[in-house]
Amino acid sequence: MADPIFNVFAVGTLILAIAAIIYPLYFIVIASVSEPSEILNGNVWLWPQGFTLEGYAHIFADAAIWQGFGNSVLYTSVATLISVVSILCGAYALSRKDLYGRKFLMLVFILTMFIDGGLIARYLVVRDLGMLDTIWAVVLPGAVGVWNLIIARAFFENNVPSELREAAQLDGANDFRFFFQIVLPLSKPLIFLMIMIHVVANWNAFFDALIYLDDESKYPLQLVLRNVLIQSEVNSAGGTGALDSYAAAQRLGELMKYGMIVISSLPLLIVLPFMQKHFTKGAMIGAVKS
Repeated sequence: MADPIFNVFAVGTLILAIAAIIYPLYFIVIASVSEPSEILNGNVWLWPQGFTLEGYAHIFADAAIWQGFGNSVLYTSVATLISVVSILCGAYALSRKDLYGRKFLMLVFILTMFIDGGLIARYLVVRDLGMLDTIWAVVLPGAVGVWNLIIARAFFENNVPSELREAAQLDGANDFRFFFQIVLPLSKPLIFLMIMIHVVANWNAFFDALIYLDDESKYPLQLVLRNVLIQSEVNSAGGTGALDSYAAAQRLGELMKYGMIVISSLPLLIVLPFMQKHFTKGAMIGAVKS
């Protein structure tokens, strides 16, 4: 029989943990439609105060934000596709015991986790490959994460027995057919885990775009929002002819700040719950060895 005191403690701890995660997100939402003065005065707790959509109106009126949104969707889709395909193919190959030199290849991959040429070296490589100011400068340099490669290799080693491959070979299946028709259908938890990891990482990424892209029309959403926020702070400090005063400029900057956080987070909050079931299974990869 379960201990009722332990159950109460466990449930209470879980409720507090959920509240600690959910409330900051909720506060950002209500702050984005509240008067900044009410927020500074500590009056915004559970409900918006001085309801206004002015911040969202200024954000959505900026064509650069819509363009950045489209760029982020493109970069995230292409980068996730390249990363997931590369990791699945590479991890399966490294999981095969009949691959000559697989231990040496794995060692080479692991060394890259500890030895890094640095930002200047990466920039020079991207420049010499002619990828500056192109989509490839954003999606290719970090396409293969070694840690994700290790997770995928462990999954294949523990869940795709060699006996299954031998049986498929007896039925006339070659390596490609075995991989695409047998291994991948058995690897749905791993695939969805890899997709979720790379979608979140690529959607939130802006540093590579900041370093490698010069054309502002190619900026992803995160970088566009960063520049909009910086510009609003500059306008607040220096004044602007479109606003009546420094206080008005500062108010608009605060409204846009919270609104931009909501806009940049909303796509992930919409997409990820639909993949939660598969993520739960994928998160246990490597926890138990079969």
